[in-house]
Amino acid sequence: MTSDPTAANDVAPATVGEAAAADAPHGVSESGPIAGEGGHPAADVAAREPRRGRPGLDASAPRVVAWEVTRSCNLACAHCRASALNGPYEGELSTAECLELVAQIAAAGKPILILTGGEPLLRPDIFTIAAAARDAGLRPVMAPNGTLVTPDAAARMKDAGIGRISVSLDFPDADAHDRFRGCPGAFDAALQGIRHAQDAGIEIQINSTITRLNVALLPRLLALAEELGAVSFHPFMLVPTGRGKELADQELDPDDYEAALNWIYDAQRTSTLFFKPTDVPHYWRVMRQRARAEGTRLEVHPHAHGGLNTLSRGCLAGVGFCFVSHVGRVQPCGYFDKEAGDVRRQTFGEIWRASPLFADLRDLDALKGKCAACEYKRVCGGCRARAYERTGDYLAEEPYCSYVPRGWAAGG
Repeated sequence: MTSDPTAANDVAPATVGEAAAADAPHGVSESGPIAGEGGHPAADVAAREPRRGRPGLDASAPRVVAWEVTRSCNLACAHCRASALNGPYEGELSTAECLELVAQIAAAGKPILILTGGEPLLRPDIFTIAAAARDAGLRPVMAPNGTLVTPDAAARMKDAGIGRISVSLDFPDADAHDRFRGCPGAFDAALQGIRHAQDAGIEIQINSTITRLNVALLPRLLALAEELGAVSFHPFMLVPTGRGKELADQELDPDDYEAALNWIYDAQRTSTLFFKPTDVPHYWRVMRQRARAEGTRLEVHPHAHGGLNTLSRGCLAGVGFCFVSHVGRVQPCGYFDKEAGDVRRQTFGEIWRASPLFADLRDLDALKGKCAACEYKRVCGGCRARAYERTGDYLAEEPYCSYVPRGWAAGG
């Protein structure tokens, strides 16, 4: 699998972003090609009052939808949220159901549609689905792991309207990457797939899942992305779900998160690539703190132009982003294992508009703990998937944020 564009604060290539995010089981976030329609978070999302009157965020239409078109995968990645293996998996949506879902998503808005997995190229009708999305006015992107991107597959992607793919590279060398991805030769095959996609005129987004195992390698991962001619770099911060639970002891602690996010902030200022940190909404706080401390304004990056390269808000789960599983289960994001609805029982639009779970996530007054008191909650919101995985309460405070809001006292 690739790093998932299914997370909720990415685009993946969200970018196959907002998530975006990469391939679904691990990161196109919301890391799918994602993103909002503005520029930088400073200018993009100021949360607006929803029509129903609850103080929260405007979510009249989704910005990014990550869709796990199949759970089957030819890799066995250590961090996979779906614990995906080389299927087949029972109950996956049929071609007819997929085409109906495309029409329903288009009726709800015109979001970026991240086709992820598993490995989306293992689905025989994937190009039919992508072309239908394009024809319906959606912006399809794909999150393959790169190993199956042959010259023919790349040409068919391009013909079907895929303008960008996200490919995950978690280490800058073959041995470590192949161990992490559970498949010898995965690194070299991914690089070859990247070249084939570029030859077909498809943009490349590089996703990297960051843990204690590779955080010190961030400079080398960025250099690799630049060397490969990628247009964006999406560091995904591990959310230990699925097979990723086995890596829970490798998740960065809050202070290491802060250090990594400050490195990203500095690197973005000099790199030619667009950065989108994913599954780490507190980056939106860090950006503002750094700009204020330096007496500067947050400015739109030269490569931020709306659509695939846009920063909007921290956690977009259920707000601007959602995830659809291989069996039609709708979730706030790929890491957030709680059902908001099922497209086999309701239309996508009904779920997006009326899900009680999504209503909770759009209500800023419902947040608890430090997140409730935080002056950055409108631009950050904390990772709701991480809160749910850690505490069982998706409205609890972000467990991996070290920031103490002004005037906050534990317990009140």
